[in-house]
Amino acid sequence: MAGLEGAERQPRRSGGVTAAQWVPAADDEAALAAVEAFGSPADAEVELPSLPESARTARLLAQHAVFCEWSLGAQTTEHAVLLVSELVGNAVRHTGARVFGLRMHRRRGSIRVEVRDPSRGLPCLLPVREMDISGRGLFLVDKLSDRWGVDLLPRGKTTWFEMRVGDQGRSGGGGLDR
Repeated sequence: MAGLEGAERQPRRSGGVTAAQWVPAADDEAALAAVEAFGSPADAEVELPSLPESARTARLLAQHAVFCEWSLGAQTTEHAVLLVSELVGNAVRHTGARVFGLRMHRRRGSIRVEVRDPSRGLPCLLPVREMDISGRGLFLVDKLSDRWGVDLLPRGKTTWFEMRVGDQGRSGGGGLDR
């Protein structure tokens, strides 16, 4: 799949993919413990061991950043947490890395989530059929994010997604939260 350096999917709205209602606990002790142990990916890249249980840690860190630090709504938080889990799952399952990095950025009107690993193997968006029990990770990223892509690095890659968000957060009144 050479030639996909810097490849990204252009923004488009998706229809038909929704997530169940979910309300994170703002004072989630597990999320606070994860932030204390690893730091916030909203402040700097967090390195996590490439183990299946790190997906839970990454979800907790993402929940804390999106919901608690950035005060974004439950739906945005739910989608970001799900997509973080998918990117982390790919990094853990497919790269052979000992560690991976998680970084989250808030910009005016959007958030960007990055998962960095030492593999230069590119993720592949596969067609998904109704009865498939695996291989849906990038499909979900493609449907729930506004843009996603892969940036090749001298030693590895960063797989990322962006989501549009309202600038006012969950308590700001008039802001849109996807």
